[in-house]
Amino acid sequence: MSNLKKNYFKFIKNQETVGQKFRDKQRQLKKFYLPLCANLFKIYKFKNRPLLLGLSGSQGSGKSTIAQILKIILEEKFNLSVVSFSIDDFYKTALERKKLSKSIHPLFLTRGVPGTHDTKRIYNTIKILFKKNFKTLKIPKFDKSKDDRFSHKHWQKIKKKPDVIIFEGWCVGAKPQSFKKLVKPINILEKAEDTKLTWRKKVNNELKTNYKKIFNLLDKIIYLKIPNFKYVLKWRLLQEKKLRLRSKSKAMTNKQIKRFIMFYERITKNMTKNYKKNDTVIKIDKSHKIQSIKF
Repeated sequence: MSNLKKNYFKFIKNQETVGQKFRDKQRQLKKFYLPLCANLFKIYKFKNRPLLLGLSGSQGSGKSTIAQILKIILEEKFNLSVVSFSIDDFYKTALERKKLSKSIHPLFLTRGVPGTHDTKRIYNTIKILFKKNFKTLKIPKFDKSKDDRFSHKHWQKIKKKPDVIIFEGWCVGAKPQSFKKLVKPINILEKAEDTKLTWRKKVNNELKTNYKKIFNLLDKIIYLKIPNFKYVLKWRLLQEKKLRLRSKSKAMTNKQIKRFIMFYERITKNMTKNYKKNDTVIKIDKSHKIQSIKF
């Protein structure tokens, strides 16, 4: 346990920024993270292949941080091999999205929504990780500061067959809406720039088809439930602050972020209302701490 705590606190310290410290670190570990990992270990023991865990929640909710904490605990305490990656790493390249924006709708130039990921690569990656005769695999990495994919030499190299796969992303497990619900614009972006519903319908259709095929592979979904949508902006601004501190490249301005989260608003709000009852739901409070877990 001492090694586990050492790695846990070291990781959290690296995640902290000036003016943004993690609270109740010891208590969060004991009350939430350890019981959650014990539950995941229980599920894993019943599988004859790697456990595929979906970790979902709005922008800025803490998915990447929680994914890494789960990885540390599952490896240190339960002696499992864990692979963790984000749906963000599978964004289509800037060139591919430029082509999409010209052939379907200009809004597809902006990364984020279903339709802007390489779904074929995601599906094939998971299938390869499931195989018994495992071979070395490389998983893409996306550079958000440059809004394009890293070169191959920076991709994540998986040398060992995993016991647990953590697949995190803001829209992981998202469900499509009925056409009736698509009609009414949810924000100024949809109202002014998607007047014919072309973008909304394409995004929704992607959820019905290519993304559903991937999400059907999930054994378990952990959903991070935020207090309400206004915290997406607040926490996304914090995320960008971290990006500015860690990258020499120019990050987004506050005005750009306000526009950016409009692309995510429809699906985020729909997920908040319609997550499955059998999902593990982690409630995040206003101070960005875990408030409760419902298994």
